[in-house]
Amino acid sequence: MISKVERAQSSPTAVLLGRLAAGLGVPLAQLLTEEKTQPQRLRPRAAQEVWRDPEAGYLRRQVAERQAGSGVELVEVELPRSAQVGYPRWSGKPYRQCLWMLEGALRVDYGDERFELAPGDCLDFGVDRPLVFKALGRTGCRYLLVASPE
Repeated sequence: MISKVERAQSSPTAVLLGRLAAGLGVPLAQLLTEEKTQPQRLRPRAAQEVWRDPEAGYLRRQVAERQAGSGVELVEVELPRSAQVGYPRWSGKPYRQCLWMLEGALRVDYGDERFELAPGDCLDFGVDRPLVFKALGRTGCRYLLVASPE
């Protein structure tokens, strides 16, 4: 499957990209964005990389890339109604994530723990356990992820 993705014969799903990133021990953004030589102070919405999972319809917008020094990354995620995306435990350098729920309802399974989030809720977690994100309710959901070094 990986060779098909490399040859642009197939579009990777979020699950496949998550497994690749976890196996390589790199953030998902590293697989989805091009490395820029010069950090940008202003990233207009039109310049933010957007990727859509061909299977689940999951939409991921890279609002801010990891910068040398701070290492903070900002990602906006939209999950369609009933969509579910799972990621294995990361094998590389761990990092923390803070999820701020903007719209809709979301269930997050963090290892054996389960959390249900509503707009305004904030959840702090790492990548040291398997993760599953599932949109709940009659509509999809939208949330912001802030990732930073542990």
